[in-house]
Amino acid sequence: MNFINSEIEKYCLKFSSKETKLLKKLSRETHHKIMMPRMMSSHYMGLFLKLISSLKKPKKILEIGMFTGYSTICLANELQENGELHTIEINEEVIDFSSKFIQESQLEKKIYIHQGDAKDIISKMKKKFDLIFIDADKKNYCLYYDLCVPKLTKGGHILIDNVLWNGKVIQEIKKKDIETKQIMKLNKKITEDKRVENILLPIRDGLMICKLI
Repeated sequence: MNFINSEIEKYCLKFSSKETKLLKKLSRETHHKIMMPRMMSSHYMGLFLKLISSLKKPKKILEIGMFTGYSTICLANELQENGELHTIEINEEVIDFSSKFIQESQLEKKIYIHQGDAKDIISKMKKKFDLIFIDADKKNYCLYYDLCVPKLTKGGHILIDNVLWNGKVIQEIKKKDIETKQIMKLNKKITEDKRVENILLPIRDGLMICKLI
């Protein structure tokens, strides 16, 4: 999905760092072999995630929704030397697919894949995270946010993708559109949450950034 003007994005990409050979290969194979490839983070979003991670230099990252591992690799690239990225994915098929690219990235010793329902896995986690990236099923976005805030270190950040939902958040909502309703509820919840500072950026399909204060 893409909310930003496509010509503007092309211009931005022209003057941004180029996609690595590995990520280009991962993107190409995702589009050829995996259903709903649009769920994968784009090159543009990947660059942004990598930059945020490089500024943060996190010790521990939690990712909810790995899909084929594009965002996983981008985020893990900037972990501290002994850092860890824990990523949750319910689809066993895409885990098998992404594992070979994670191994090829030489980051496999830092990346821990948890297969299953994110709600159950997050609840059982005892770790605290410096950076959390949420990009999973939208109908559970509010729940994921509520589960993740207590898992943040002081000053930690949560990044949440697709919070503009292809512009549907400013359109009339259909009665059965649960996903848009949940995203709008989440955006309001975060803005009213006194535990965090936040900004919603119109990058790609909308990215919410929250800092625990």
